[in-house]
Amino acid sequence: MTKRELPPLVIDYAGERLAGVDEVGRGPLVGAVVAAAVILDPARPIAGLNDSKALSAKRRQALDDEIRDRALAFAVAEASPAEVDELNIYHATHLAMRRAIDALSPTAEYLLVDGNRLPGHPLPGQAVVKGDARHPAIAAASILAKVARDAQMLALDGRHPDYGFARHKGYPTREHLAALERLGPLPEHRRSFAPVKRQLALF
Repeated sequence: MTKRELPPLVIDYAGERLAGVDEVGRGPLVGAVVAAAVILDPARPIAGLNDSKALSAKRRQALDDEIRDRALAFAVAEASPAEVDELNIYHATHLAMRRAIDALSPTAEYLLVDGNRLPGHPLPGQAVVKGDARHPAIAAASILAKVARDAQMLALDGRHPDYGFARHKGYPTREHLAALERLGPLPEHRRSFAPVKRQLALF
């Protein structure tokens, strides 16, 4: 089934405190996994919300500013590389999501979470496959999470320019793997991820 053939999204909630939840950073070898939760304001719609990966960096930044200005509530949270290593990436992702949900003020009443699993939060909600392309609140969360994590990678690039983090954002590209082999892992690298684990055994 392609994205175009996904069925219409039926939401079992009709109030205004619906939070979209999404994460960025499951695949990278370095840094935190970042999650965001957003309750949009129906009275202040935001045009152009879409999956963050489908937007240019400039457009994402402009929408990030607009979401922070117009949303009823938003929060960005993370799970650290050490938590990723301790819990595994699946559980660390859900921890970051729960932290973002808990930081919302006003609090949410219902969750729409991108993906196929809810993050174990006591609030009711539903998981939505391809949710960042199917609901604006999830799209808004994906934008906040990606802008926040990309900023972390740019800061890490400033401290360690030889690894190329500004370009690959920590994902296991050929450039990143070559730098890891040449220079060894940083404290920010996820030690439980296979390419990092291999290099730690050598350094």
